Formats: sequence, structure tokens, C-alpha cells
Amino acid sequence: MSYNTWIHRFSRVLVQPLVDTAVTPNHLTTGRLISGLAAAGCFAVGEELWNWAGAVSFIISMVLDRADGELARLSGKSSRFGAIYDLVVDSICNSAVFIGIGIAATDSFLGNWAIMLGIIAGICISIIFYTIIRVAADVDASAASFNARAGFDPDDAMILVPLGILFGLGNLLLILAAAITPLVAIYIGNDMYQRRKRACTGPV
Repeated sequence: MSYNTWIHRFSRVLVQPLVDTAVTPNHLTTGRLISGLAAAGCFAVGEELWNWAGAVSFIISMVLDRADGELARLSGKSSRFGAIYDLVVDSICNSAVFIGIGIAATDSFLGNWAIMLGIIAGICISIIFYTIIRVAADVDASAASFNARAGFDPDDAMILVPLGILFGLGNLLLILAAAITPLVAIYIGNDMYQRRKRACTGPV
């Protein structure tokens, strides 16, 4: 969502050797999609070893999420399609992870409500990214970005997912996600609407 967080800086170093190669930003985005879906599948199993595998996969996915944009900027391979593809993959991965956590949590006190909570979080995350995608498509990617604060942006909050799972806080994470993401969707949706409106109408 921004371009200068700590994860972006780390990713920038990693992609430097790829600048003059045949590897494209879309290749990294596809890697992000594969590792993100793998993480969701691992979390859905709900066993300790699978949770560790899921946590590692999700962290790799987060790094690749930043790395594709860094490679695009460093290599001059930025494209409108790539920016939209990146956001669509973000939506799919983040939504799938919460649904996976919900599937695993059906064995807890949450029962079948766990899947519903995961779906709620997933839908709200999809709505958030849809509003961002609209602005990126109708205006440009920079118009949909957020300013990083202390080296973090809102999307970096997803690092709490693997940490929460590894510390056995999956159920709490699921409940909080289902409660908070609708509010975030409303806030960001309104913010993106105002940005798009200003871009379309211009200064008054």
C-alpha cells in the first residue's frame, strides 16, 4: 500500500540481482499467489507442523508481495496490468488465509461459526482491495497508496497472522479479524471513494 516500509527495504535488497534478468514482477506476484494459497491450506489443517509451514509460507508471500513492486520500479518493468494483478492476488491470499484459519478452528469452541468468521473477514478484505483496485485502475497506483508510518503501513498488520497462529491465538485472531475488518472496509472504502472523486473532478 506504500513503497518505503521495512519489508519494502528488505525486498529491495533481495530483488537487486534480478533487475537485469528475465524474471519479471508478475513472476514474483505469481509466486506470492502460490505461497499465499499454500499458507492458507497449511493453516486449514490446524496441526502444529502445518502451522509452522503455513507461517513460513505466509511470510515468504508477504515478502514477495513487496518484492514484485520493488522489481518493477528498479527494472522499469512497471505496468498497469501488473499493478492490478498485484492487488487482486493480495485480496485472494489475505482472504484465503482467514478462511483457512476458520476451517481449522471448527474443532474449537467456535464450531461451525469459525468458518463464517473466516468468510466475513475474507469478504471484507476483498471489499477493501476492490476499492483500492478501482482507484488504481481509474486513476493510478500511486493514488491508491498509503503513507508509511515508522516504516509500517496498514497491510503490514498481516504479519500478526503467522505470529498469532504460532502462539496459539488463531481463534482470537479470527474473532478480531471478523470484528475489525468490516470497520476497516468502511473506512478505506470511503477514503478510496473520496480519492477517486477528487481525481475525477479535479480541484474545486
